[in-house]
Amino acid sequence: MRSPDAYDWLRRWPMAVWMTIVWVLLWGNLTVANVITGVVISFGLLRVMPMPRVGFDGHVSVIGTLMLLGRLLVDIVRASINVAAHALRFGHYPKGAVMRVKLASTSDLVLTLTAELTVIVPGSIVVEAHRLTGMLYVHVLDASAPGAVEKARRGVLEQEKWVMYALSKDEDIAEAGYPPRPWRRRARQQAARSEQ
Repeated sequence: MRSPDAYDWLRRWPMAVWMTIVWVLLWGNLTVANVITGVVISFGLLRVMPMPRVGFDGHVSVIGTLMLLGRLLVDIVRASINVAAHALRFGHYPKGAVMRVKLASTSDLVLTLTAELTVIVPGSIVVEAHRLTGMLYVHVLDASAPGAVEKARRGVLEQEKWVMYALSKDEDIAEAGYPPRPWRRRARQQAARSEQ
C-alpha cells in the first residue's frame, strides 16, 4: 500500500508549470515538442528531487502586493537611470562597498524575497544571505557619496517592510518593529472615531 505522500509531487503542478516556462524560454522557441519535453522534465525532476515545502503562515494583502510591485518598479527605474549615469560619466570610477544589513523579520520567505527583490534593482547584488542570523550582505555600486551606504541599507530595510506589508500578518509586522500597514492604520483610526 502506498503512503499518502506517494503522489505529493503531482500536487506541485504550479512549480512544474513554472519550470516548463523556464525550459521553453531557455530554448527560445515555443514549439509543442519544447513544451512536452519541459513538462516531462519538470515532473521528472519534481519526482526525483522533491523540493521542500516553504512554510507560509502569513496573510497575502492585495493592496500591499500592488504597493510592493509599484515601489519595486520605481526603484528599478531610478536605479537604472543612476547606473546609466555612472556608465556615461567618463573619468569617474564608482567606489563599491559591501554592507551588512540585519533584517527585522525572522521569516525565511521574507528573507528570500527581500534578497531577490534587492538583486532585481540595478546597482546592487546580494553577495551572501545568512538564514540563521537574518543577515544580508549586499554589494552596492557606488558608496563614494557621504551617507550612500546608510541610504542603501535603508533601501533594503524598506524593501523588507513592503514585503512584510504584502505577505505577513499584523503581529509579525509589529514584532519586526515596523508600523502597521498604512491603509489599515487609517481604517482603525476611522473605526475608533466612529465608536466615540
